[in-house]
Amino acid sequence: MACKLLISIVRLCIRKQLLFILHDYPTQYMKFFGVLVIALSIQVQLSAIQPQLEAYDKVASYSVDELKQFWKKAHIPQFIAPINYGVDMYEVIYTSTWIDGSPVKASGLYFVPQGKRNNLPVIIYHHGTRIEKERSMKLGGELGLCVGFAADGYAIVMPDYFGLGKGEQKHLYIHAESEALSAIDMYRSVKVLNEREGISWGDKLFLTGYSQGGHAAMATHIAMQRDFPDEFKVTASAPMSGPYDVSGDQGTVMFRPYSHPGYLPYLIYSYQEVYKLVPDEKLLFKAPYDSILPPMFDGKHSMREINKVLPEVPKDIIADDILKAFLEDTTFAFRKALQANDVYNWKPEAPVLLCYCKGDEQVSYKNALTAERVMKLNGAKNVKLNHSGKKFGHNTCALYTSIYTKMWFDSFVAGSKNGRKGPVFKRMLVNLSKVKMVRDQKKRARQRKKETQ
Repeated sequence: MACKLLISIVRLCIRKQLLFILHDYPTQYMKFFGVLVIALSIQVQLSAIQPQLEAYDKVASYSVDELKQFWKKAHIPQFIAPINYGVDMYEVIYTSTWIDGSPVKASGLYFVPQGKRNNLPVIIYHHGTRIEKERSMKLGGELGLCVGFAADGYAIVMPDYFGLGKGEQKHLYIHAESEALSAIDMYRSVKVLNEREGISWGDKLFLTGYSQGGHAAMATHIAMQRDFPDEFKVTASAPMSGPYDVSGDQGTVMFRPYSHPGYLPYLIYSYQEVYKLVPDEKLLFKAPYDSILPPMFDGKHSMREINKVLPEVPKDIIADDILKAFLEDTTFAFRKALQANDVYNWKPEAPVLLCYCKGDEQVSYKNALTAERVMKLNGAKNVKLNHSGKKFGHNTCALYTSIYTKMWFDSFVAGSKNGRKGPVFKRMLVNLSKVKMVRDQKKRARQRKKETQ
């Protein structure tokens, strides 16, 4: 019984769930605990659940003509998003490992170009914040982006993350280890699908994602390099507008008016699930939010609905004693949990492109600047910044960061070792479209102002 308990403790520590409590152990016990961790870690790792493909189904197919019609209707120029192939889309169900070491069912989508089934470059795409459990299957947004990548010859693996889509358990928002594991185990499971469907991948593996997906892409890159260096050889990663410095640059948004205050309780509920910040989650929030919020995080409400019932400054929902402890105690559990999920302080071996927009109102652009600076200080040789638009907000920024990411990935497929910006003519056309976008935004703003007068 004692051995099982110790193994459980070690499993959690290895997965960085309880690293923030180690400072509480007296120094004289730390050497013993360290030896114990090393001795038992082999047993814990061997007992880890192997990912398994449970089921898959082709849920959509788009011909070249259908995609061209959609592109035309959506005003997407083919010089930016070429359509060279139709696309098949599979829903994938697989088994991974939950935070306590038990099996968990997870899901995701897999996009494959029609007529090109061999030597495919692979992109693991990590989607942005989603609070509703069911995913949209409409051809648009990030699903449309993945279809666009596949229409130009890439295979795209897009995990739902634990707790979303057809998956079990709660979604753990901005939780680095579970984000990474959901992506890694889906990638492994899709390889089994490939064997059954006669699909083969080449040697190019790319990682990207937007917003929460930027954080998840960075977490996946870290985990692949740190834990599975012989299994995964990342060609390049391009995290886009992600909160890499959760405890610092991004954490400051809770203290000022913010467009999406619902992100804070989403984060707190997730960390309560993982780290057990307090004995009862109701202690985290002041009235009436301690009663209003729980039923709204049932996977059926939208973030827009949640934002409407919250104050403009996110920290105003937090219980006074919790907020005081956070501000005054550097060892406070929530502060340590945030630090455990920072994903910028490492040394990537593969090239990294950090795309951001200075006008982003949801994710501070300083996250990208901090990540680039610290990774270079750590000795990284190929980390680049791409300022994708000075005046673009979060949603518009997603369009242009994706374009620059695609051109950068294309350069590796074409033979570049360190990555290139993309063809000069295409970049010139993209810049012209950005000028038009800014002009259209100003026109819409003037129209809204006129309507409210």
